[in-house]
Amino acid sequence: MHPLTPATTLPEDGFAGALAARVWRPDLGGPAVVAVREGGLIDISKTFPTMRDLCEDASPAEALRGASGDKIATLEEVLANTGEDNRDPTRPWLLAPIDLHAIKAAGVTFAVSMLERVIEERARGDMSAAAEIRTEITRLVGEDFSKLKPGSAEAMHLKEVLLAQNAWSQYLEVGIGPDAEIFTKAPAMAAVGTGADAGIHVKSHWNNPEPEVVLVVSSDGRIVGATLGNDVNLRDVEGRSALLLGKAKDNNASCALGPFLRFFDGGFSLDTVRSMYVTLRVEGVDGYTLEGSSSMDKISRDPADLAEQMIGPHHQYPDGAVLFLGTLFAPIEDREEPGKGFTHKVGDVVTVATPALGRLTNRIRYSHECAPWTYGASHLMRHLAKRGLI
Repeated sequence: MHPLTPATTLPEDGFAGALAARVWRPDLGGPAVVAVREGGLIDISKTFPTMRDLCEDASPAEALRGASGDKIATLEEVLANTGEDNRDPTRPWLLAPIDLHAIKAAGVTFAVSMLERVIEERARGDMSAAAEIRTEITRLVGEDFSKLKPGSAEAMHLKEVLLAQNAWSQYLEVGIGPDAEIFTKAPAMAAVGTGADAGIHVKSHWNNPEPEVVLVVSSDGRIVGATLGNDVNLRDVEGRSALLLGKAKDNNASCALGPFLRFFDGGFSLDTVRSMYVTLRVEGVDGYTLEGSSSMDKISRDPADLAEQMIGPHHQYPDGAVLFLGTLFAPIEDREEPGKGFTHKVGDVVTVATPALGRLTNRIRYSHECAPWTYGASHLMRHLAKRGLI
């Protein structure tokens, strides 16, 4: 892992945004909600015991800026202790910036990722067959669905054409049909933060990172902010069967979020999210480098529409939710053998970045070798009660 510093972690405008994080406090034996300020990380847990509570405020950005508390350390000091290799367990480090939120994800929201899911389905987990199938599917349906509105009359006409050519897929159904794919990425409290190891299943031989913007949504459906995410995906497992989505998506440490939550204010809004350009960099211990990007202006469904499909009269989340918005990035370049495409190797360092949200950095390991998830909602409640915060 590269050393984490404010320069390699903060948004491009530094501390100007309304930034919040969670920090593990060894002196208290538990996590704390902190305001990320130029003068240091301020523990605001007496006002907002959980990040969920801050997100439920009528104006989280204003509330965050007005909250007071004790300074834990400087951001530089905490980041220096956040990587897992040389951590001092007596000093604080960053965690994933959410706690009680449901962790949801929208799939197949970009044309290219939709095409790749169709390929996975037809290849049935065999990455050596992907190149030939990609050529066939592109010939039939093309690659640019970006101007096709899901659920529209034009989209339904295309469905009829593809059905007639025996080229329809369950992934096309959620890609251009009226209903989005919304699934649970991980249980609440299971995400890892920047600097942590991210997990892939040892049985997977075809997998990749998915760099995404993640919306932060309150229990009443308000989109209050955003963060970055890596929706680690096992392509061979999902390709075998869509019913294996849970095994492909939800493994120990396979959901990375961070580095901070940035709340909407006068300088940062949902329109900012709509125009974001997200970059990805993978650096292997073997000297391999992969770079990619995802442009939010090419998304097939508007982020607000996806949030409305996630939460509302049919789905309630009393502690709020975060929503991965999907990715345009689909790595198909061969890493080693021709026709085998890209897959992770243990030790890969993955960086997801965008100017307004900063950089999320994680190292890839097998999920059973990552730090096990042992701290859940019950532990958090006991910790807050011990501190006299609830």
